Amino acid sequence: MAAVAALCLSLLAAGCGTGNGAEERTNARTQYDGALHAGLPDRVRASGVLEISTDASYAPASSFAPDGRTIVGFEPDLGAALGRVLGVKVRFNNADFSTLVSTVAAHRTDLIMSAMTDTPEREQKVDFVNYFSAGTSIVVQRGNPAGVTDLRGLCGRTVAVEQGTVQVDLLARAQKSCGKQRIVVNTYDTNADALVQLRTGRATAVLNDYPPAAYLATDSHTRSHYQLASNTQYEPGLYGIAVAKDQSKLRDAVKAAIDTLVRSGEYQEVLRRWGVSDGAVRSATINGASNFPSG
Repeated sequence: MAAVAALCLSLLAAGCGTGNGAEERTNARTQYDGALHAGLPDRVRASGVLEISTDASYAPASSFAPDGRTIVGFEPDLGAALGRVLGVKVRFNNADFSTLVSTVAAHRTDLIMSAMTDTPEREQKVDFVNYFSAGTSIVVQRGNPAGVTDLRGLCGRTVAVEQGTVQVDLLARAQKSCGKQRIVVNTYDTNADALVQLRTGRATAVLNDYPPAAYLATDSHTRSHYQLASNTQYEPGLYGIAVAKDQSKLRDAVKAAIDTLVRSGEYQEVLRRWGVSDGAVRSATINGASNFPSG
């Protein structure tokens, strides 16, 4: 059975998925740090741009605004603040979640910032700068017609989940408690695709990280369709900004910039604005998966 950490549900502010772009919404409080800029790789300083890839289907972390082009969320806001501290522009690009690790490892993007949980397996391919903590929650249809309250309640039922996520592994471990009533796990390219299965009754549940799950249950545009099965978070872990393993200078500069934002209070301000303060960390860490308690 998966390790469990029962954490209190905090409502997320409705309407956070709209806006005019990260740079306009972030107060320019934390200033440029010339020493950190000087520590960036020559390539980044020469271009003046940090390319960050994300799967923009995971509000309030990263998702598309109503214009269908602008990526908004607490990750783009933190990214914009990072860019200001490091003295470079930050450009978010949408990509399939399952391709993100290989994309940054092959230097086709500079960073990954996509509600990606740092795991020992992923650390074999990339380095992580840890900036947030969250566990997994069970999302069901509003009214919870199947009466699901925990992972055991998924035995014998169909669950939709985004491919390549830690939720796929969590469900595999949960199968051990199901006996002959196996969980039918269907994976999809995006979290939005998985949610369609739940909304149309073709799946009993979707597993999401807690912040996106709570957002679905409270946002005015989605709460009529979804709710949480319970307030439990399963297997809490650390989100990481992924960096290619041979880019230690970039990794260290990003860590230092996150710590600068934490000290200034702007990090906490961004999380508060998006209703996810419960996931705040006290400082950034590098490859923290093996040291993070899992309940």
